[in-house]
Amino acid sequence: MSNSNTTDFTNPSTFILLGIPGLEAAHIWISILFCTMYTIAILGNFTILFIVKTEPSLHGPMYYFLLMLAISDLGLSTSMLPKMLSIFWFNSREISFSACLTQMYFIHCFSVMESGIFVAMAFDRYVAICHPLRYSTILTNPVVAKIGVTMVLRGGMLVLPYPFLARQWTYCRTNIIPQPYCVHIAVVNLACDDTRISSYYGLFVQFSMTGLDLNFIAVSYIQILRAICSLPTKDARLKTFRTCSSHLFATLAFYIPGLFISLMNRFGQNVPLHFHVLIANVYLLMPPMINPIIYGVRTRQIRGRLLQLFTHTGA
Repeated sequence: MSNSNTTDFTNPSTFILLGIPGLEAAHIWISILFCTMYTIAILGNFTILFIVKTEPSLHGPMYYFLLMLAISDLGLSTSMLPKMLSIFWFNSREISFSACLTQMYFIHCFSVMESGIFVAMAFDRYVAICHPLRYSTILTNPVVAKIGVTMVLRGGMLVLPYPFLARQWTYCRTNIIPQPYCVHIAVVNLACDDTRISSYYGLFVQFSMTGLDLNFIAVSYIQILRAICSLPTKDARLKTFRTCSSHLFATLAFYIPGLFISLMNRFGQNVPLHFHVLIANVYLLMPPMINPIIYGVRTRQIRGRLLQLFTHTGA
């Protein structure tokens, strides 16, 4: 005999998102934190888009990549926050099967895109510091556009099998997802079939995003540090390092929490479920919020343009 928790279906009509299990009484307070983070992410990234678009001096490869990062941040946060807030505020826990797969696709797609954009930005910094005289001939506008399209296609194509594979499985255990949004591993765990193909492919995507991308960024920074260390004076070394400090801080903010969550999922069996879910939410929401702050504070051109806007508005 079936009930709401154990329904025999091939494709369920709806999934039930629980929010953060064990912290239901604190959902309103948690929503204030997440809503604040989302508001900062929206305002910050739209500000970056506006400044780069309206300031001709910022029309260069580094800032074009920053535009791509802002767009991916907006896509990532918007893919999950509206539904999450509807759970916290209105107890709207149901999500249709197709909407769940769509949300899953876009969350993972924008995450992979963001990782690829960090690689592109690392390459930009490598060329700027290690080959400064060839910078304008290597990173032309057509090359930057091709890199951007490649990152978008890579994210879209890598994640595309996720919803197609998930649609094939038989779901007979439960339609309850103990999270406030749909992600690949949460949906696959509900299936009753042999889902090793999905699991192996998920590991491949994770390896491509974290392993290959992070290694490429590390190699770029090894070359960058060698070039910086070869400079004759301390002032020159500090000035050159500052040109890539924003990217370095943003990259660390993106990858280190992800590595921490991977280790926690593997070795933290005694960690409460609500802590796992809460940390995973903060991990996905933190980069969209913190990236525009990092670039706004640490990039002189953007900081100067931002001050001009506020000064002009105040006048």
